[in-house]
Amino acid sequence: MPGNLAPLSLVLLPLVLAACNRRPPADPAFAAEWKAWHDRREERLRTPTGWLALTGLHWLEPGENRLPGLPGTFTLEGGKVTLAAARSDGYALGGAPLERRALAPDSAGEPDRVQLGASVTLAVIERSGRFAVRVWDAAAPARTGFRGVDAYPPDPRWRIEARWEAYPAPREVEVPSVIGVATRELAPGRAHFTVEGREVALEPTAEEDGGLFFVFKDATARDATYGAGRFLSAAAPRDGKVVLDFNRAVNPPCAFSAFATCPLPTPENVLPVRIEAGEKRYGAH
Repeated sequence: MPGNLAPLSLVLLPLVLAACNRRPPADPAFAAEWKAWHDRREERLRTPTGWLALTGLHWLEPGENRLPGLPGTFTLEGGKVTLAAARSDGYALGGAPLERRALAPDSAGEPDRVQLGASVTLAVIERSGRFAVRVWDAAAPARTGFRGVDAYPPDPRWRIEARWEAYPAPREVEVPSVIGVATRELAPGRAHFTVEGREVALEPTAEEDGGLFFVFKDATARDATYGAGRFLSAAAPRDGKVVLDFNRAVNPPCAFSAFATCPLPTPENVLPVRIEAGEKRYGAH
């Protein structure tokens, strides 16, 4: 190579390599569909009883419980939680004043959502036989100051058609959680797919509508995504295939509030590869 061309080649070579490694822009229709989905996701987070508004979680002991910041008493007896308060305490249910009531927990389907004042809502939750009062405040700074969740740019290559391995019968698995209590769920099979030339698999639990729910952790958790893992929902398998759209992988509630009770990935769902798609790390939780 002539001497006067050598410096030019040193300048051009990095540019050529960068151009080769640059991902092509996402299909406009695919990107628009993803943005509409992402906007809806953020709107759900912004609701007055969304994860950003979650400000308290009070575990109950048998008998009468007085909880910080909440008037009245919460009595746990016989698997039921009863709220007793004075009318002047300001509790309401469905717009009507509430003084005494056995509160339906979330394990019963739709929990009773009790209002307190202008911005506070509370409900009873049950986790593996333990009961707690969950508190939301629509005026919480995490909600009022929310500016959105950062995410990787949508990329159709991360919408993967995985091979579905159905188990002969759903098997019971123990799913750990951040509160140290495991729940027993049914796993109907495994999804097999390839990332970076490496075959990996994820084991979901079954949803009531036939869909699949994945709690997984990949190598991006070290530096870019939520450290405890992320969630992904998928439609029911068809013809031995299941579509995993990792562009729609989301942070668990624990990324937005210290008062959530998130499930954690099982050892089988910790992947040694990077899934550079979906939501990135949010906040300090």
